[in-house]
Amino acid sequence: MKNEWEINNLPNRLTIFRITLIPIIVLGLSVSIPESDFFSLGARKIWSLVAAITFTVASITDFFDGYFARKRDIITVFGSFLDPIADKFLVVSSLIMLLALERINFLIVILLILREMYITSLRLLASQKGINVPVDRWGKYKTATQMIGIPLLMINDVEIFISLGLLGTIFIYVSCFLSVFSALRYSTKLYLKFKLIRYNQKHESGL
Repeated sequence: MKNEWEINNLPNRLTIFRITLIPIIVLGLSVSIPESDFFSLGARKIWSLVAAITFTVASITDFFDGYFARKRDIITVFGSFLDPIADKFLVVSSLIMLLALERINFLIVILLILREMYITSLRLLASQKGINVPVDRWGKYKTATQMIGIPLLMINDVEIFISLGLLGTIFIYVSCFLSVFSALRYSTKLYLKFKLIRYNQKHESGL
């Protein structure tokens, strides 16, 4: 493992770059609000496309920063702290803007945001106890469906054999199901690890 306090490395630079893309996404979707009379319909569609492309680029950097971190064994405190925060800022800000554009259901947004807050709280609790519960494949599926569904909703008025807005909605609903399912699995795994630790502590104290 490299210096765990190192900041200036490729994975961390990709994470920082991802954060800098978030304002572009928010700006693009803000311009796309129908009530905005300052921009023409064509301009709003272009800015929606800019937001969707920017989100896609940000999602790709999310994949590659993790890939390079594992491949080059560059796991740092800074990256471990900032990477999940960047992911949540990216997704939550996009969901809120899509809600403002009335392209996503309010309850879905609330559920997805609450899920992220819940899992983040559990991770903090686990880290304080020195417990590591890695993300399983269902959590990765959840992320993948979000990263596909969100940009599709950003360009919801485009039709290529099927409405991209409809396709995006389907992906988001699948993501919602996977969010709940993966959260339950994570909670169960964490509970079992806590239970095992308590059992071992009682067993050792009884010796």
